Amino acid sequence: MATSYSCINLDSVRAARTEREPYNYLIASDVILPGAVDGLRNDFPDIRESGYHPEEDVNRHGTFAKLLEEMKSREMAEIVSEKLDIDLVDKPKMITIRKLSAAKDGRIHTDSESKIATLLVYLNDAWQDSPAGRLRVLYNGTDFENMKEEISPITGSLFAFRRADNSWHGHTSFVGERRVVQMTWLRSQADVERKKSRGSFTHLVKKVLRFG
Repeated sequence: MATSYSCINLDSVRAARTEREPYNYLIASDVILPGAVDGLRNDFPDIRESGYHPEEDVNRHGTFAKLLEEMKSREMAEIVSEKLDIDLVDKPKMITIRKLSAAKDGRIHTDSESKIATLLVYLNDAWQDSPAGRLRVLYNGTDFENMKEEISPITGSLFAFRRADNSWHGHTSFVGERRVVQMTWLRSQADVERKKSRGSFTHLVKKVLRFG
């Protein structure tokens, strides 16, 4: 059955706070409309392996499928383009989904040069008081404590940034459920296909090792 209501509050995305230091990024809250919360909780894919999974490799239906559709809309690209001072509208994009975080995940990185910008939408009902699992905007690639700010992965939190050589970010080690949808704009469709293939192969290997 088709979902008749929207998932994303675009006005919240338009109202996102933008920063230019240490790199171009934006932060928004309440980007998930209240009427979509229960559906997203129930329709989130039943992912059994840690890491990000290409959307084509997971079961997308109901409200969750509607969320992905809205994230990929031209209007979303136009808003983020304006906020980050870069044209993303016609750039190829890919979506990956994470449900489970492993101890090794979240290491400090900048994203690869094939990426232009990345957007994260978090979908967790609540989050612990400790800093574990909270995304940090960082000033360098070695120190989690040298941060500009951190973002709680609570439902409705959105973080997007323009990839740069100093776009350092990550989160301290967390093991458990940490639901997030990531959309990345890339420089070419070939980059998209290469990353999708790599992600699918990695998770296939994990399945073989788990059941072998």
